[in-house]
Amino acid sequence: MKLYLDPGHGGQDPGAQGHGLDEKDVTLAIALKLRSILQNDYENIDVKMSRSSDTTKSLSQRSSEANAWGADFFLAIHINSGPSTALGYEDFIYSGLSDTSKTAQYQDIIHAEVMKVNQLKDRGQKKANFHVLRESNMPALLSENGFISSDHDTALMKQSSWIQKVAQGHANGIAKAFGLKRKPIDPPKPDSGTLFKVIAGSFKSKVNADERVDQLKAKGIESFVDTTKIAGETWYRVQAGAFSNRENAEDRLAEVKKAGINDAFLVAE
Repeated sequence: MKLYLDPGHGGQDPGAQGHGLDEKDVTLAIALKLRSILQNDYENIDVKMSRSSDTTKSLSQRSSEANAWGADFFLAIHINSGPSTALGYEDFIYSGLSDTSKTAQYQDIIHAEVMKVNQLKDRGQKKANFHVLRESNMPALLSENGFISSDHDTALMKQSSWIQKVAQGHANGIAKAFGLKRKPIDPPKPDSGTLFKVIAGSFKSKVNADERVDQLKAKGIESFVDTTKIAGETWYRVQAGAFSNRENAEDRLAEVKKAGINDAFLVAE
């Protein structure tokens, strides 16, 4: 799936301004986080951004670039402005589309997912004759993520945790709308700094430890005597292997116990 991601405004065009914020900065922060989530968490998605830094780009450049690239979906990220009492989230599709269009179906899904996490008032799903919605050849959505003129909304915009939530909401919506599959989670790698030692007995007498080494050798298991201090006393431990992988250590431990050494145990160091 090819997503054209368009953070609104940029460069010489700050967009809406208020409460010490420029729209162009907030939209870019959300878009960069959204790109990261999609690329890190999902398979088979290619994200192209209209801008990934504070650069100037015209509306026609954005729509033309998305069309030439052959994007499957155009997503524009914006921040609203209005009277100080206005607040909340809304999104738009092109006014010439029906409520049963594929684009409208995508809007239904994405709107619902964003509203689950963005902590904003729901201003509804709308239509407009915006350039990027009209001139893009693919389904397109423009989201207005709160009002930069609102005390309530801008307090959220200044929180990195809110930027993360809004980006995650958009990612959830896109993944659901386009049936994206999550990347498999790699199993945790063993800590290379930890050694799992198989101790086939611990003795106060070195003679007893040496006898245990001979007993293991007769069973085909190599081992040696190592000394350690416990509460100020010297103990002689019979070590029958050391592994960076715990599973391998447990396999050796089972082998030692099968040889009749029931007092064997593991230590991690």
